[in-house]
Amino acid sequence: MKIPQMIAAEFRRLTASPMSIVALIALMCVPVLYGGLYLWANQNPYANLDRIPAAIVVDDTGADVDGKTVNYGDQVADQLIEDGSFQWHRVAAGSATSGVDDSKYDFSITFPSDFSSALASASGKSPHRAVVTLTTNDTNSYLASTIGTQAAEKIRTSIVKQVNEEAAQQFLVGLADIRSNLVKAVDGADKLVDGAASAQSGASQLADGIASAQTGATQLADGNAQLASGSQQLASKLGELSAGAQQVSDGAAKVAAGNDQLAGKANEAGYAAAKLAADAPAAGQKLIDDLKARGDVDPTVIDRVQAAVTDIDTVVQKGNGDIQTAVGQVNQLAAGADQVASGAAQVADGSQQAQSGASQLASGAATAATGSAQLRDGLGTLHDGSTKLRDGLTTLHDGTAQLRDGLTDGVAKIPDNSPALQKKQASTIADPVNLKNDSITSAGTYGAGLAPFFVALAGWIGIYALFLIVKPVSRRAITALHSPVKITLAGWLTPGLLGAVQMIGLFAIVSGALGFGIHNPLGMYGLMALASVTFAAIILALNVWLGSVGQFLGLVLMVLQLVTAGGTFPWQTLPGPLASLHHVLPMSYAVDGIRQLMYGGNPATAWADAGVLALWMLIALLVAAIGVTRMTHFRTLRDLRPSLIG
Repeated sequence: MKIPQMIAAEFRRLTASPMSIVALIALMCVPVLYGGLYLWANQNPYANLDRIPAAIVVDDTGADVDGKTVNYGDQVADQLIEDGSFQWHRVAAGSATSGVDDSKYDFSITFPSDFSSALASASGKSPHRAVVTLTTNDTNSYLASTIGTQAAEKIRTSIVKQVNEEAAQQFLVGLADIRSNLVKAVDGADKLVDGAASAQSGASQLADGIASAQTGATQLADGNAQLASGSQQLASKLGELSAGAQQVSDGAAKVAAGNDQLAGKANEAGYAAAKLAADAPAAGQKLIDDLKARGDVDPTVIDRVQAAVTDIDTVVQKGNGDIQTAVGQVNQLAAGADQVASGAAQVADGSQQAQSGASQLASGAATAATGSAQLRDGLGTLHDGSTKLRDGLTTLHDGTAQLRDGLTDGVAKIPDNSPALQKKQASTIADPVNLKNDSITSAGTYGAGLAPFFVALAGWIGIYALFLIVKPVSRRAITALHSPVKITLAGWLTPGLLGAVQMIGLFAIVSGALGFGIHNPLGMYGLMALASVTFAAIILALNVWLGSVGQFLGLVLMVLQLVTAGGTFPWQTLPGPLASLHHVLPMSYAVDGIRQLMYGGNPATAWADAGVLALWMLIALLVAAIGVTRMTHFRTLRDLRPSLIG
């Protein structure tokens, strides 16, 4: 009996009655129903999120921002409803809580009463974070809760972007205002530099003028000292005159000649005193006017100088009057030399008065000398102060120049941006990174992403289901033939061919009815068929060696591969032992190979996956052939017992 004959005999058995045909058709449809229905249900769930009911609660009472009343909670809620990502329902807090609890809503988003004020607090003295409350109920749907969490995070990111953009806009506008004010400050600093230069020049002139006044005051002090000395000598001479008054009365003739000489001297003294009295007021006033013309001289100094000059002038005028009186008397004495004898007593009195006046003149001259010395010393102090003022104004001028240069540098470092550019900069600062998804390959949709896993799983389930009615090996062939290889190949090819037909139907559903894009259709179907026949070889070997127990282990192996194949989550997330099995079990390579061919991945990887599947198939066939060889030569009690399955 040839292999095709054994296969044909098995097909005749499977189609021997209408119920057998129905059972075969039903089992052939298992992969199509399992894989097709599951992938159809999950074809593109993210496109239907707008069907998920969700509640929005806005308790926000608003806040005042820059004199305007804003309500960020209302704004965000309106944006969410307009966006329509979910089936949003704006309700009260109580309705949202009860709605999530009784599954009316999958989740709810709540904006509390202080939401706007918290966002606005970022620019105040007590900034604090705003709170958005996400309420979920995993009894509604765990994935719905997960999606709600992702939606809340997206809302949070959107709010953060908006707040950051407004804050950046305010910062940039403030920076522009600072630049404008700095420009004005630079202009003011220029004027300040010019003013400091003018003040410095004036202070230099003042110092020079005070130095000149100090020189004049020194000369005045020296002149007053000489006047005091001369007036003292005059007083001494008049004393001698008074002492000799009696001798004058006795020697009138001699006195007349002496009086002529005395009159000449007295006239010279009177002329000097008159000139001093005439010049003193003008000199003092000129000194006061010069001090006032300097502008920055301390008024108390000017007052002191004024008082001293006035005292000096008073003394000088009084002394001049006394001198002029004395001179007149001397002249009278000279003119009335003939009357000297008769008026000796009057001459004695006049000489005493002259002596007294000369003493007063000497005293006044001494006072004038002292005042002029004080004036000289005061002008010296004033000169020192004006020198310090000049030096201080020089330092001020240098400082204002540095201030101007620093402000100019500051203006140059602050960019002069237009309002449009400021708005664009604020948007960039708020959201500086734009994620560009540069996919080497792309599944396209969620369903297409799951397709490789469920195609491979459906292939295993389809083969497993076929072995419920397909006999692993022919008992007649084992009895009649002693060719284990032929029996093994016939037992494998029967479910293998049916499995390949199952993959045709499943491939048609995936590429046609569901419309998933397939980069390499021929290669993908080839790998699907290879996976199916490999699974057939594995389940065949289990059945040959263990019978119904092997059939059950095929179910256990399916469950094990379901969790290790990495079809939904990356296999790296598996616990250590399961992650190790990922690299061993065949379904992992079937899933990976189908991904490579369906999404347009690396062909070399797909060939490597196909090689691993082929190796699994050859090893399984070898193990099955060894089991069939044992069965052709030996019989055991297990071989004679009826199987629990089939």
